[in-house]
Amino acid sequence: MRLILTTLLALSIAGSASAARADLAAEADINAGLLAVAAADKIRRECGDLSGRFWAARSYVNQLKGMATQRGYTDAQIDAYVNDSAEQAKMRERRNAYFKSKGASNLDAASLCRLGREEIKNRSRIGSFLKAK
Repeated sequence: MRLILTTLLALSIAGSASAARADLAAEADINAGLLAVAAADKIRRECGDLSGRFWAARSYVNQLKGMATQRGYTDAQIDAYVNDSAEQAKMRERRNAYFKSKGASNLDAASLCRLGREEIKNRSRIGSFLKAK
């Protein structure tokens, strides 16, 4: 009887710890980093005057993944989160809201170019992933 109770308690604790680790969407700093990469990528794709600093962005993404791993997320959980179409749609909404807050539009390349140059000038996280051609 004691063994059964101990096993049930252990499974309950393991299940709640796993559930706590499963919600990467709640990790504000990691998601802010992913937002910066997503915004820089959209700017890079839409603005012919700017290009991306691929290795800087890749290194930063690896740092974010390392942070998630240190917090107990598995590679499978991380991959599932970043590849989830619903989460990708939410990230696009956040990215577009950021653009709007800065007076740009995801549908207007000129405004994205202007924003990209401003981000570079201000040496922001987004700007660190961009460079003028």
